[in-house]
Amino acid sequence: MHEMAICESIRRTLEEQAAVHAFQRIGRVSLEIGPLSGVEVEALRFGFDVVMRGSIAEGAVLDIVECSAAAWCMQCAETVPIARRFDACPRCGSHQLQVTAGEEMRIKELEVD
Repeated sequence: MHEMAICESIRRTLEEQAAVHAFQRIGRVSLEIGPLSGVEVEALRFGFDVVMRGSIAEGAVLDIVECSAAAWCMQCAETVPIARRFDACPRCGSHQLQVTAGEEMRIKELEVD
């Protein structure tokens, strides 16, 4: 389950930012996760609570903002929405697509004390 490793990385990042910005507690963590990121959201939620125990983010609320996926179609020369990697262009049916959005996994916002 690589979501536990992701949570450990998030914890390290939060602790580093707490040291830089001198905050003592984190009450809310907002993550932006794309559908093509390969992250299992429910496993991440479970892992977050476990990994944050004993840290400045213990008990923090985890908000997950799921963004949409998009790709550049080389045939249409347009950005088009996609649901999954390797989907065909919804406009022309071409498979010559380059993913431009949806692979994200980032800390978007923190509420701190």
